[in-house]
Amino acid sequence: MFAYCALSVIPVRKDPNDRSEMVTQLLFGERVEVIDKQDNWRKVKLAFDGYTGWVDKKQLVELELSEYSRLEAMPPSLSMDIVQLVVLNSHQVVPVVLGSSLTGFNQKKFNFGGTEFLYEGNVSTFIKPDASLLLEHAYMYLNSPYLWGGRSPFGIDCSGFTQMAYKLCGISIKRDANQQAENGTLINLVEEANPGDLAFFDNAEGKITHVGFVLPNKMILHASGRVRIDKLDHQGIFNQEVNTYTHNLRLIRRIL
Repeated sequence: MFAYCALSVIPVRKDPNDRSEMVTQLLFGERVEVIDKQDNWRKVKLAFDGYTGWVDKKQLVELELSEYSRLEAMPPSLSMDIVQLVVLNSHQVVPVVLGSSLTGFNQKKFNFGGTEFLYEGNVSTFIKPDASLLLEHAYMYLNSPYLWGGRSPFGIDCSGFTQMAYKLCGISIKRDANQQAENGTLINLVEEANPGDLAFFDNAEGKITHVGFVLPNKMILHASGRVRIDKLDHQGIFNQEVNTYTHNLRLIRRIL
């Protein structure tokens, strides 16, 4: 079974109940494969990044395999507004957030499984990836509140933030910081890093738990409490507001 998210943002949970930890989110238009079921819950695998988790079946709309395959074969079209409205059936509206998937968008319309949608906001369609505006897209999330598992401007975690900035360039990277750290070219020194490189940070046990974008002049853009800008050096992230180091630098990777 295949499906898509027809609501603005829905939680994907670790276990099949409403009290379970939210591990990620589905944004409007993102597609999934259903790989298991339990009562009113469906375990899904996200087409975008292969992540798995449990979703309330009432928040999904089923797709035939042929329709799922048609949409997956098309170039991605993404909403580029912080928030905008999608209109369906001429009178119902759904608010959609930055980075929602509007696959097949053409002349303000697109179609999922026979349902036609109207969208009059800003859209980017990627015939090929374009990372030239990576940091410009990342800055759109500045001051978004931190939310474990979040992927929207109204709540986002550190790796959701880096993943979404890449998504707005037409590029898919993995969901979690430790997964993202396995890709790209290793950069040996902070001084050798370029703006847009990903800096990764570990905890006391040595596990990579945090990620952010390297900025010019030894600064970093990352989600910690909110999406914010702090100082970066060979030791880690220095937060001037509390006058202390908050994250221990592990490595830097150049994904592009």
